[in-house]
Amino acid sequence: MKTFPLSAIVVATAMAAAIHPTTALAWGPQGHRLVARIAETELSPQARAQVAQLLAGEPDPTLHGVASWADALREHDPDLGKRSGPWHYVNLGEHDCAYSPPRDCPDGNCVIAALDQQTALLADRNQPLDVRRQALKFVVHFVGDIHQPMHAGYAHDKGGNDFQLQVDGKGSNLHALWDSGMLNDRHLSDDAYLQRLLALPAATAVSAALPPPAAAWAQASCKIAITPGVYPSAHVLPQTYIATYRPVAETQLRLAGDRLAAVLNAALASP
Repeated sequence: MKTFPLSAIVVATAMAAAIHPTTALAWGPQGHRLVARIAETELSPQARAQVAQLLAGEPDPTLHGVASWADALREHDPDLGKRSGPWHYVNLGEHDCAYSPPRDCPDGNCVIAALDQQTALLADRNQPLDVRRQALKFVVHFVGDIHQPMHAGYAHDKGGNDFQLQVDGKGSNLHALWDSGMLNDRHLSDDAYLQRLLALPAATAVSAALPPPAAAWAQASCKIAITPGVYPSAHVLPQTYIATYRPVAETQLRLAGDRLAAVLNAALASP
C-alpha cells in the first residue's frame, strides 16, 4: 500500500509524544495558537479588556501567547505539571462514548471536570488575580484539548499513542498524526492557517451558558475517534488518509476557537 509522504513531520512529533506518552500534547503549539487566535477575533469588548488585564506581565500577553502554557508546565512547574497531567484528556466508553464520571473522571481528574473548574475560577471576581490568570491559561488550553479527538479516545492505547503506524516506511503513532502531523503538512504560517480556518463555517448555536457543556464536546470528539477508518486497519497510513481526515481536524480547530470565545465572553462579562 502506498503511504503519504509526511514522515519527517510525523516522526518528529511522535518522538516528542513518546517522552510523555500518557499526557501527549493535543494539537501541538500551532494548533493551540490557532484555536486562541480564532477566539481573539470573536471576543467581546468586556472580555478583551479582562484578558488584557489578566495577562499583563506575561512575555506574550495574548491568548495565543499563553495557549501552550499548560503543556510547558512539565518543564517550568513539574509539580503542577504532574498534578494537571490528567486534566488534558478523558477516556470515555470505548463503544458508545458514554460519559460516566466515577469511571472516566475519578476525583475530577479529566479535561471535562478541569475545564468546568477552571472556568468557574476565571469567572469568580472574588478570586485573586493570580488564580484567575492561571485559570484563563488553563481554559484556553483545555478547550483546545477537548476538541482533539485522540484526547477523548481509547484508554487501552492511550488515545492513539500506542497505535503504531507506518508513514512512508517509518514509524509513528496515530496520536502524533492528529496532534500536528496533518496540520504541519500544509507548511502554513499561523497567519495563513488562521485565514484558512476563518473561511470555514462558524459554529452555530454556541452556548453562552456556564459551565460550558464540556461533556458533550468530549463525546463529540470521541465519536470522531471511534469512526471506522480513523484507525487504519493495516497500521499503514493510506494515501487518502490526510485528504479525508485533515478537514475533520481543521473543523475541530474552528469549532474550538468559536467555543473558546463563547466561554470567555460569558466568564469575563461585566458583573
